[in-house]
Amino acid sequence: MSGYFITFEGGEGAGKTSILHAIYNKLKDSGYDVIMTREPGGINIAEKVRSIILDPNNTEMEGRTEALLYAAARRQHLVEKVAPALKQGKIILCDRFIDSSLAYQGHARGLGIDEVFTINQFAIKDCMPDLTLFFDIDPKKGLDRIAANKDRERNRLDLENLQFHQLVYEGYQILTERFPNRIQTINADQSMEAVEKAAFDRIISKLK
Repeated sequence: MSGYFITFEGGEGAGKTSILHAIYNKLKDSGYDVIMTREPGGINIAEKVRSIILDPNNTEMEGRTEALLYAAARRQHLVEKVAPALKQGKIILCDRFIDSSLAYQGHARGLGIDEVFTINQFAIKDCMPDLTLFFDIDPKKGLDRIAANKDRERNRLDLENLQFHQLVYEGYQILTERFPNRIQTINADQSMEAVEKAAFDRIISKLK
């Protein structure tokens, strides 16, 4: 039996991480064999790479270096955690995956979506998500949420200006058009309960 790989995507402040945790608990309570993880991170080596990428002090990091570090962390996370779980038939909920690199480094950093996709094809081969939920919110509203949330982890990407985050959003729009069968859009500009229900319903529909 093969598992099911679901990724959660969106700009800063979209609320995807909170929704992922809530849906994980719902699926678990419903009897599904489910695990949750994140990128970059999820396993020891990738978490160490994460600390380098997101360190606010590393402002001199060049775009290609950033893209390669994400791809390296993704590879290790895939072979050590994702692939084995899929072979065991588990449902995987992953906070970010390849689409983040395509939107952030490919489009917003100007490296090219196709170029960054090529780097990541080397890292993941043909292991693409079965379903990707894109949590759609205006970048400024997302950043306002972050500013109001004093408990949220502050990282290097939070130092970027609004224009950068608007480019990230634009990148995600391109990806939703390019992969319409895989990426489904969730309106994240509503109550957490409404967003959670919409996301949960999409997932259950796919699993059934």
